[in-house]
Amino acid sequence: MKTYHVNSIPTKQLIITGKGASHLWDDANVLNDFSSPWEDLKDTKTTFRALWDDDYLFFCFHVFDDAIHIDNTDTGFNSINVSDRVEFFFRVNASLNPYYCLEIDPTPRIMDFKALPNKDFNFDWDWPKQDLVVNSNMNSKGFSVEGKISLASLKSLNLIHDLTIETGIFRATYYKTKELTYKPTWITWVDPKTDAPNFHTPSSFGTLKLEKNSFSI
Repeated sequence: MKTYHVNSIPTKQLIITGKGASHLWDDANVLNDFSSPWEDLKDTKTTFRALWDDDYLFFCFHVFDDAIHIDNTDTGFNSINVSDRVEFFFRVNASLNPYYCLEIDPTPRIMDFKALPNKDFNFDWDWPKQDLVVNSNMNSKGFSVEGKISLASLKSLNLIHDLTIETGIFRATYYKTKELTYKPTWITWVDPKTDAPNFHTPSSFGTLKLEKNSFSI
């Protein structure tokens, strides 16, 4: 499994603005190993960073896209599901029984749900609101999504084991076809080696490893 090493920072120092502009992000490893295994697509430029302190896991996506697509048919999951977005999946273990999904569009609307194997989704489940903060920013080059998830919520869901979180990191980008409809391209950190796009499979996950230093315990 691929591993991303999450560096630690002083507690209560990182403010979530949506821009990912804090100097603290300079201490994060940069993940840009994203691809679209199912299409001959070269323009998949995405960067991801993560940090942690004693209370939170912080994350920041920078998505490079000069044609952001946001569906405004409604304000709920139906529109988020057909908009450009970044995605986090967290699993208890490789059985995917259960796993938890956060999908965030550029505005930033959040589609959060609990899942079981074979794409058995429970959209009535919500990530505890007090444990999740997300902001975003759009500009001429694309958009950024910056957020934090409480370690308490990750622990309560049994998602941290030996300072390791089994995680899928993804992106969906929509492009306009000749028929003037929008079709998705699926972009992933880990190639799941499936014939068709599928993030809801054990082989699509890597690990986030929370690294200890003088700031965190």
